[in-house]
Amino acid sequence: MDADRAAVYHLEGGRLIESAPDAYFSFLGECGHVISLVGGGGKTTIMHDLARRYAARGKKTAVTTTTKIGQPASFCRNMEDCRACWREGRFAVCGEPLGNGKLTAPAYLEQILDEADAVLIEADGARKLPCKAPAVHEPVIIPRTDIVIAVMGLDALGQAIDDCCLRSDHVQRILGCGGGHALTCEDMAALLLSEQGSRKDVGGRMYYTLLNKCDDAQRMEAGRRILTLLREAGHTRAALTAGMRRSEEFEFAAGR
Repeated sequence: MDADRAAVYHLEGGRLIESAPDAYFSFLGECGHVISLVGGGGKTTIMHDLARRYAARGKKTAVTTTTKIGQPASFCRNMEDCRACWREGRFAVCGEPLGNGKLTAPAYLEQILDEADAVLIEADGARKLPCKAPAVHEPVIIPRTDIVIAVMGLDALGQAIDDCCLRSDHVQRILGCGGGHALTCEDMAALLLSEQGSRKDVGGRMYYTLLNKCDDAQRMEAGRRILTLLREAGHTRAALTAGMRRSEEFEFAAGR
Protein backbone atom coordinates (compact mmCIF):
# COMPACT_ATOMS: atom_id res chain seq x y z
CA MET A 1 0.00 0.00 0.00
CA ASP A 2 1.31 3.46 -0.85
CA ALA A 3 2.03 5.93 1.92
CA ASP A 4 -0.89 8.13 2.83
CA ARG A 5 -0.28 11.36 0.93
CA ALA A 6 -3.49 13.14 1.91
CA ALA A 7 -3.02 16.57 3.40
CA VAL A 8 -5.13 19.45 4.63
CA TYR A 9 -4.00 23.07 4.42
CA HIS A 10 -5.55 25.72 6.63
CA LEU A 11 -4.88 29.42 6.99
CA GLU A 12 -2.83 30.68 9.92
CA GLY A 13 -1.45 34.19 10.03
CA GLY A 14 -2.02 34.56 6.30
CA ARG A 15 0.06 31.45 5.56
CA LEU A 16 -1.02 27.96 4.52
CA ILE A 17 -0.22 25.40 7.21
CA GLU A 18 -0.20 21.70 6.31
CA SER A 19 -1.56 19.02 8.60
CA ALA A 20 -2.73 15.42 8.33
CA PRO A 21 -6.52 15.03 7.93
CA ASP A 22 -6.68 13.09 11.20
CA ALA A 23 -5.25 16.11 13.00
CA TYR A 24 -7.38 18.74 11.26
CA PHE A 25 -10.75 16.96 11.48
CA SER A 26 -11.05 16.64 15.25
CA PHE A 27 -14.40 14.88 14.89
CA LEU A 28 -12.59 11.76 13.60
CA GLY A 29 -11.78 10.94 17.22
CA GLU A 30 -15.41 11.22 18.32
CA CYS A 31 -18.48 8.98 18.07
CA GLY A 32 -22.05 9.90 17.27
CA HIS A 33 -21.58 12.27 14.34
CA VAL A 34 -23.81 12.23 11.26
CA ILE A 35 -21.92 14.04 8.50
CA SER A 36 -23.60 15.17 5.28
CA LEU A 37 -21.47 16.16 2.28
CA VAL A 38 -22.77 18.67 -0.27
CA GLY A 39 -21.46 20.48 -3.35
CA GLY A 40 -19.19 19.07 -6.07
CA GLY A 41 -15.58 18.45 -6.93
CA GLY A 42 -14.82 15.29 -4.98
CA LYS A 43 -17.53 14.58 -2.38
CA THR A 44 -17.40 10.81 -2.83
CA THR A 45 -13.61 10.68 -2.62
CA ILE A 46 -13.55 12.79 0.54
CA MET A 47 -16.40 10.79 2.06
CA HIS A 48 -14.56 7.51 1.51
CA ASP A 49 -11.28 8.93 2.78
CA LEU A 50 -12.90 10.10 6.03
CA ALA A 51 -14.76 6.79 6.40
CA ARG A 52 -11.49 4.89 5.99
CA ARG A 53 -9.95 7.00 8.75
CA TYR A 54 -12.90 6.41 11.06
CA ALA A 55 -12.75 2.65 10.44
CA ALA A 56 -8.99 2.61 11.07
CA ARG A 57 -9.75 3.97 14.55
CA GLY A 58 -12.04 1.03 15.22
CA LYS A 59 -15.27 2.99 14.71
CA LYS A 60 -18.36 1.32 13.28
CA THR A 61 -18.64 3.50 10.19
CA ALA A 62 -21.30 3.66 7.49
CA VAL A 63 -21.31 5.45 4.13
CA THR A 64 -24.64 6.06 2.44
CA THR A 65 -26.70 8.63 0.54
CA THR A 66 -29.96 10.52 0.65
CA THR A 67 -29.75 11.06 -3.12
CA LYS A 68 -27.69 8.68 -5.30
CA ILE A 69 -24.16 7.29 -5.26
CA GLY A 70 -22.28 4.85 -7.47
CA GLN A 71 -22.94 1.19 -6.74
CA PRO A 72 -19.84 -0.89 -5.95
CA ALA A 73 -19.79 -4.61 -6.73
CA SER A 74 -20.20 -5.31 -3.01
CA PHE A 75 -22.40 -3.25 -0.73
CA CYS A 76 -24.62 -3.71 2.34
CA ARG A 77 -28.23 -4.58 1.64
CA ASN A 78 -29.26 -4.86 5.29
CA MET A 79 -28.00 -4.42 8.85
CA GLU A 80 -26.49 -7.90 8.99
CA ASP A 81 -24.24 -6.96 6.08
CA CYS A 82 -23.25 -3.78 7.93
CA ARG A 83 -22.43 -5.64 11.11
CA ALA A 84 -20.31 -8.11 9.16
CA CYS A 85 -18.27 -5.22 7.70
CA TRP A 86 -17.78 -3.76 11.16
CA ARG A 87 -16.63 -7.07 12.60
CA GLU A 88 -13.99 -7.18 9.87
CA GLY A 89 -12.87 -3.63 10.67
CA ARG A 90 -14.20 -2.18 7.40
CA PHE A 91 -16.66 0.63 6.80
CA ALA A 92 -20.03 -0.29 5.30
CA VAL A 93 -21.32 1.16 2.01
CA CYS A 94 -25.11 1.03 2.36
CA GLY A 95 -27.97 1.57 -0.07
CA GLU A 96 -30.76 0.25 -2.22
CA PRO A 97 -29.88 -0.54 -5.87
CA LEU A 98 -31.70 1.51 -8.49
CA GLY A 99 -30.79 -0.81 -11.36
CA ASN A 100 -28.72 1.80 -13.18
CA GLY A 101 -25.40 1.39 -11.40
CA LYS A 102 -26.50 3.68 -8.58
CA LEU A 103 -27.56 3.26 -4.98
CA THR A 104 -30.21 5.31 -3.23
CA ALA A 105 -31.04 5.72 0.46
CA PRO A 106 -31.40 2.39 2.29
CA ALA A 107 -34.71 1.46 3.88
CA TYR A 108 -32.78 0.66 7.07
CA LEU A 109 -31.21 4.11 7.41
CA GLU A 110 -32.65 4.69 10.89
CA GLN A 111 -31.04 1.46 12.11
CA ILE A 112 -27.71 2.58 10.69
CA LEU A 113 -28.02 5.89 12.52
CA ASP A 114 -28.81 4.08 15.77
CA GLU A 115 -25.99 1.51 15.59
CA ALA A 116 -23.07 3.17 13.80
CA ASP A 117 -20.40 5.21 15.57
CA ALA A 118 -20.15 7.50 12.54
CA VAL A 119 -22.33 7.95 9.46
CA LEU A 120 -21.23 9.82 6.34
CA ILE A 121 -23.94 10.75 3.86
CA GLU A 122 -23.62 12.02 0.31
CA ALA A 123 -26.52 14.45 0.45
CA ASP A 124 -26.12 16.19 -2.90
CA GLY A 125 -25.30 15.44 -6.52
CA ALA A 126 -23.06 17.32 -8.95
CA ARG A 127 -22.76 14.99 -11.99
CA LYS A 128 -18.97 15.03 -11.62
CA LEU A 129 -18.77 18.82 -12.00
CA PRO A 130 -16.52 20.77 -9.61
CA CYS A 131 -19.06 23.40 -8.60
CA LYS A 132 -22.81 23.80 -8.16
CA ALA A 133 -25.65 25.69 -6.53
CA PRO A 134 -28.58 23.63 -5.24
CA ALA A 135 -32.04 23.49 -6.74
CA VAL A 136 -35.12 23.85 -4.54
CA HIS A 137 -35.15 20.12 -3.66
CA GLU A 138 -31.42 20.02 -2.81
CA PRO A 139 -29.50 19.14 -0.72
CA VAL A 140 -31.21 16.33 1.22
CA ILE A 141 -29.88 16.87 4.73
CA ILE A 142 -31.59 14.66 7.31
CA PRO A 143 -32.50 16.13 10.72
CA ARG A 144 -29.94 14.00 12.60
CA THR A 145 -27.05 15.54 10.64
CA ASP A 146 -24.84 17.59 12.96
CA ILE A 147 -21.93 18.33 10.58
CA VAL A 148 -22.15 19.55 6.97
CA ILE A 149 -19.09 19.52 4.71
CA ALA A 150 -19.34 21.59 1.53
CA VAL A 151 -16.88 20.53 -1.19
CA MET A 152 -15.81 22.55 -4.23
CA GLY A 153 -13.15 21.67 -6.80
CA LEU A 154 -10.40 24.21 -7.37
CA ASP A 155 -10.36 23.12 -11.01
CA ALA A 156 -13.49 25.29 -11.43
CA LEU A 157 -11.40 28.45 -11.07
CA GLY A 158 -11.23 30.39 -14.34
CA GLN A 159 -13.82 28.21 -16.07
CA ALA A 160 -17.08 29.55 -17.49
CA ILE A 161 -20.06 28.93 -15.22
CA ASP A 162 -21.90 27.06 -17.99
CA ASP A 163 -18.94 24.70 -18.38
CA CYS A 164 -18.13 23.84 -14.77
CA CYS A 165 -21.26 24.34 -12.67
CA LEU A 166 -24.33 22.19 -12.16
CA ARG A 167 -27.49 24.32 -11.96
CA SER A 168 -25.61 27.09 -13.73
CA ASP A 169 -28.75 29.25 -13.73
CA HIS A 170 -28.79 29.14 -9.91
CA VAL A 171 -25.08 30.02 -9.81
CA GLN A 172 -25.68 32.95 -12.17
CA ARG A 173 -28.52 34.21 -9.99
CA ILE A 174 -26.40 34.09 -6.80
CA LEU A 175 -23.43 35.83 -8.45
CA GLY A 176 -25.42 38.23 -10.62
CA CYS A 177 -23.65 37.34 -13.86
CA GLY A 178 -24.06 35.37 -17.08
CA GLY A 179 -23.21 31.80 -17.97
CA GLY A 180 -20.05 32.81 -19.82
CA HIS A 181 -18.55 34.45 -16.75
CA ALA A 182 -15.29 32.81 -15.61
CA LEU A 183 -15.32 31.92 -11.90
CA THR A 184 -13.01 33.98 -9.70
CA CYS A 185 -11.77 33.39 -6.17
CA GLU A 186 -14.34 35.93 -4.99
CA ASP A 187 -17.13 34.02 -6.78
CA MET A 188 -16.15 30.71 -5.21
CA ALA A 189 -16.02 32.23 -1.74
CA ALA A 190 -19.44 33.81 -2.30
CA LEU A 191 -20.96 30.47 -3.33
CA LEU A 192 -19.52 28.72 -0.28
CA LEU A 193 -20.93 31.40 2.03
CA SER A 194 -24.34 31.80 0.39
CA GLU A 195 -27.46 30.32 1.98
CA GLN A 196 -28.74 29.85 -1.56
CA GLY A 197 -25.44 28.14 -2.40
CA SER A 198 -23.37 25.70 -0.36
CA ARG A 199 -24.83 26.81 3.00
CA LYS A 200 -28.40 26.01 1.93
CA ASP A 201 -30.31 24.23 4.73
CA VAL A 202 -27.22 24.05 6.97
CA GLY A 203 -28.87 26.06 9.73
CA GLY A 204 -26.98 25.95 13.02
CA ARG A 205 -25.03 22.79 12.23
CA MET A 206 -21.23 22.72 12.28
CA TYR A 207 -20.20 23.78 8.77
CA TYR A 208 -16.91 22.94 7.06
CA THR A 209 -15.82 24.01 3.57
CA LEU A 210 -13.21 22.07 1.62
CA LEU A 211 -11.57 23.32 -1.56
CA ASN A 212 -10.46 20.06 -3.16
CA LYS A 213 -7.94 19.17 -5.88
CA CYS A 214 -5.23 21.50 -4.60
CA ASP A 215 -2.77 19.92 -7.02
CA ASP A 216 -0.27 22.63 -7.94
CA ALA A 217 1.21 25.95 -6.86
CA GLN A 218 -1.34 28.01 -8.81
CA ARG A 219 -4.27 26.27 -7.13
CA MET A 220 -2.54 26.57 -3.76
CA GLU A 221 -2.30 30.33 -4.16
CA ALA A 222 -5.90 30.60 -5.38
CA GLY A 223 -6.99 28.45 -2.45
CA ARG A 224 -5.10 30.69 -0.03
CA ARG A 225 -6.94 33.70 -1.47
CA ILE A 226 -10.34 31.99 -1.08
CA LEU A 227 -9.56 30.93 2.51
CA THR A 228 -8.60 34.54 3.25
CA LEU A 229 -11.94 35.76 1.88
CA LEU A 230 -13.83 33.17 3.92
CA ARG A 231 -11.96 34.09 7.09
CA GLU A 232 -12.65 37.80 6.50
CA ALA A 233 -16.35 36.88 6.34
CA GLY A 234 -16.07 35.07 9.70
CA HIS A 235 -15.94 31.50 8.42
CA THR A 236 -12.91 29.68 9.87
CA ARG A 237 -13.71 25.97 9.34
CA ALA A 238 -12.28 26.09 5.83
CA ALA A 239 -9.37 24.23 4.29
CA LEU A 240 -7.71 23.02 1.10
CA THR A 241 -7.39 19.28 0.49
CA ALA A 242 -4.98 17.30 -1.64
CA GLY A 243 -4.27 13.61 -2.10
CA MET A 244 -7.60 12.44 -0.65
CA ARG A 245 -8.58 9.01 -1.95
CA ARG A 246 -11.38 6.49 -1.96
CA SER A 247 -10.88 3.26 -0.09
CA GLU A 248 -9.00 0.60 -2.03
CA GLU A 249 -11.86 -1.83 -1.43
CA PHE A 250 -14.35 0.53 -3.06
CA GLU A 251 -12.13 1.26 -6.04
CA PHE A 252 -11.49 -2.44 -6.64
CA ALA A 253 -15.17 -3.30 -6.40
CA ALA A 254 -16.03 -0.49 -8.83
CA GLY A 255 -13.56 -1.85 -11.39
CA ARG A 256 -10.53 0.32 -10.79
